[in-house]
Amino acid sequence: MNASLLAVLNDGERLLVAQTGRAELAALDEDAAIDLEARIRRARNKYVGQYRRNASARVAEHGARGAARPENQRAAMKAEAFEEALARVSRRVAALARQAAAELRAERLAAARAARHGGGPEAPRPVPAARPPRSPASPPVTGRYARPGPRSSGPVPSPRAPAGRRSATADEHLPGNRRSGFISGIAALATGAITI
Repeated sequence: MNASLLAVLNDGERLLVAQTGRAELAALDEDAAIDLEARIRRARNKYVGQYRRNASARVAEHGARGAARPENQRAAMKAEAFEEALARVSRRVAALARQAAAELRAERLAAARAARHGGGPEAPRPVPAARPPRSPASPPVTGRYARPGPRSSGPVPSPRAPAGRRSATADEHLPGNRRSGFISGIAALATGAITI
């Protein structure tokens, strides 16, 4: 870590950051690494909050938070130091989590193999029985319910695609439509061609 960043830290903070060294992190188990990550995250959040609060309080006199930064340099440097430490610890926690997940997966697979074969993991695997060949009397399934081939991504489409939707008003005026007679009857009533 940059010596100028370490110089702004007090003794307790320096000890906390020192726990994020490569050798110190290698000695931690997953739970201890998670606890260290939480402590460093709290310290980082504390100094980021201090920096933002102090800078926003000076916005009125300086015009912007960035312009007020030189007067607030110490909190910004502490936040940066803890941000770097947090990044190191987070990488270690992620590596330990991946390792634990791989171990759990290996245990689960070994237990599943043992349960399937009724013995330990050393039990030989039985050879699956071959499927009988399809009888020539049964024709292959074709059409909508055919199994897709290796290049297909879904069921085989029907040879004739359905027609697009028609509007209701267009359907009403088609010959042979039940409603077309009804509508023409209403029109005849309205014009006076039919009396009731």
